[in-house]
Amino acid sequence: VLGLLLPKYLETVIYGALLQASASELGARMTAMGSATDNAQELISKLVLNYNKVRQATITREISEIVGGAEALK
Repeated sequence: VLGLLLPKYLETVIYGALLQASASELGARMTAMGSATDNAQELISKLVLNYNKVRQATITREISEIVGGAEALK
């Protein structure tokens, strides 16, 4: 009986260890991808803010040029 149970027990223990290793790897991947997603969202927010500042500065400059030109024509 022991000769039949011992190999099955060892097989089960090894299989369990492989499952644990696989689950651990997947957990680490999920954590890394979560961090990458957070970093990407932060970068996107910074870039959008910078874009809007540049766009607003361009609009302000163009309005100033138009007003200056209109004043010069008077």
